[in-house]
Amino acid sequence: MNKTINIMIVGVGGQGSLLASRLLGNVLLNEGFDVKVSEVHGMSQRGGSVVTYVRFGEKVYSPVIDKGQADYIISFEKLEAARWMSYLKKDGKIIVNTQEIDPMPVIVGAANYPEQIIEQMEQLGVCVIPIDAFHLAEQAGSVKAVNLVLMGVLSKYLQFEPEVWEKAMLECIPEKFLELNQKAFALGKCHN
Repeated sequence: MNKTINIMIVGVGGQGSLLASRLLGNVLLNEGFDVKVSEVHGMSQRGGSVVTYVRFGEKVYSPVIDKGQADYIISFEKLEAARWMSYLKKDGKIIVNTQEIDPMPVIVGAANYPEQIIEQMEQLGVCVIPIDAFHLAEQAGSVKAVNLVLMGVLSKYLQFEPEVWEKAMLECIPEKFLELNQKAFALGKCHN
């Protein structure tokens, strides 16, 4: 693979996006790629926006992804998908957890949560892969496993061998949470 692949992981603080980026980084390093990961935290401890850039290829010089350059955006929440959509390449894919987490303006009553976000993105010609990752994580045993459900969906597009993902999970996830997270990953991978 000569070209650099750009992946953005976007969400709200506390959703597990950092574990997702660490897992992905391990997969890519284990596959021999040059990998750059850059985490940008908003008010993450207060439910603010969090974005992680993951770039990999033969040689990667910068960790930053510019607008219109992301091959994939993994969004832990619908509004975050809309917020970062301008970073997606023309033929890129955006994997969106259909969960809605109210931002502060909605919580205090100063705004309403926008309706039909996914439909509006699709009308703009964006390739959206919606998934109820919250429900699948719940099925796996914990709503905190949304991140692994989303990584399972992404794994279908990156097409590395299952053993590579398994090895990265062993490296990144404490043993007591491993089985639950493996289940969540499998549910995401099986999603259509």
